Amino acid sequence: MRSSGFRRTFATLACAMSLTALAACGSGDDAESGKTQITVNCMPPKSAKVDRQFFEDDVAAFEKANPDIDVVPHDAFPCQDPKTFDAKLAGGQMEDVFYTYFTDVNHVVDINQAADLTPYIEELESYETIQQQLRDIYTVDGKIYGIPRTGYSMGLIYNRALFEEAGLDPDQPPATWDEVRTAAKKIADLGDGTVGYADYSAQNQGGWHFTAELYSQGGDVVSEDGKSATIDTPEGKAVLQTLHDMRWTDNSMGSKQLLVINDVQQMMGSGKLGMYLAAPDNIPILVKEKGATYEDMALAPMPGGNGTLIGGDGYMFNKNASPEEIRAGLKWLDAMFLTPGDGFLGDYARAKENDAPVGLPEPRLFTGAADEKDQQVKEENANVPVENYQAFLDGNESLDMKIEPPSAQQIYSVLDGAVSAVLTKEDADIDSLLKDASGKIDDILAQG
Repeated sequence: MRSSGFRRTFATLACAMSLTALAACGSGDDAESGKTQITVNCMPPKSAKVDRQFFEDDVAAFEKANPDIDVVPHDAFPCQDPKTFDAKLAGGQMEDVFYTYFTDVNHVVDINQAADLTPYIEELESYETIQQQLRDIYTVDGKIYGIPRTGYSMGLIYNRALFEEAGLDPDQPPATWDEVRTAAKKIADLGDGTVGYADYSAQNQGGWHFTAELYSQGGDVVSEDGKSATIDTPEGKAVLQTLHDMRWTDNSMGSKQLLVINDVQQMMGSGKLGMYLAAPDNIPILVKEKGATYEDMALAPMPGGNGTLIGGDGYMFNKNASPEEIRAGLKWLDAMFLTPGDGFLGDYARAKENDAPVGLPEPRLFTGAADEKDQQVKEENANVPVENYQAFLDGNESLDMKIEPPSAQQIYSVLDGAVSAVLTKEDADIDSLLKDASGKIDDILAQG
């Protein structure tokens, strides 16, 4: 599942498929012009004016540097719509170079809709500089089917001003779930509608956060072989018991439940919420759209000290793409997203000039000299209080970084029911909820 949207160093954005992208996506060699034409998606929508202009500028610069390639971008919102993704693939309407979440990779390969990039990968200049664990996500049975572009990891966003008002040290954020409970109670006790801790519990987002919380407890959702659920465990019970107790014993989660991401962001932006789980890309949304300030927003690692959920995105290639289209697409990815200090995601100087946030603690995409350059340029152009995120960066070094489970959206839908139950029913039977959810997940996994 995505975090808040399109991971950006610029203005916040969640981009991708629209009716425009449902138009036929034919491309290829233009015999008359001698150019190789490629269609690509995830172009920022017109409503994101700054990002749209940057994207168009970068495409134009790429075409000028590569006059034999014609890039035809498709804008949409968001970058991928799970409801129509498979239909687009099956109907032959997918772009030559198309956006995917990390969790899409095996499915797209299994249904034979991805081109094998292995014979061409040496032509992607940046490939060896990308973190190995991210490259591995797009590698199936030894073959390379995609290129990672961004990543995220979950942490604890908190309001420094409310921490101070509640007598808590904003430079010492909670490191355990017991400390989260204690801090949430003190913040809720401020009154005037203030909520100490909020969590999602609808639209599959509750299941997504249950997964992150289970990872933080040292548990897992699915067995290592991917065949059975592993939520009916002491760790799974601890997740639901903590949420139940914060909601009903501590009264630190407020009375309004069945929340989704926008609800919680509104609460945080209004200054009425102390903490919630999110990725760093939530911070500019809170500031740009919800009324928060960068000075008040801080980020800590996932409580618990065991693990955190990671996700991200990248690009795969249409199974019908020609060798020329694949080569052109790889060149485009290199220039657009994978050049440290340059391109749509890496031009931090341009971002700063346009008052977009630079310096958020995003997971590192690159290694070695490429990483050093990326970090150097980012540091030189930082315009947010990076000290507010140091705890997150330091804490992540000791956490197990775990990707989402297979059949994630189906599993999240099941887990939504368990999370919403403990937050809306004081007498919810946690053991029964876990047993029931475990059986349903086993059925999902059995269906492949």
